[in-house]
Amino acid sequence: MVLQNSFFKEKEGDKIWWVNDGDRIGTFLFSFDRKKIYRLFYDYPTKLSKEEKQIFDKENPFWASYLK
Repeated sequence: MVLQNSFFKEKEGDKIWWVNDGDRIGTFLFSFDRKKIYRLFYDYPTKLSKEEKQIFDKENPFWASYLK
C-alpha cells in the first residue's frame, strides 16, 4: 500500500506523480491520478493510453529514449 504523502512531482507543472516506495530500490513507480500506479519497467508503454504515453515521453525524455 502506498501512502498518500509518498507521491511527488519532479518539477512544478508536471502531470506525472512519482511514488516513493520506501526502502525498495529500483522500483520506478508513477501515476497520473495518484490512484492507478504504473511500474516503469513492466507497464511502459503497453499499459499507458496514447495520451498518457505522450505526457510521459514529454516529461521524461531520458526514460522514453532508454526504453525504446
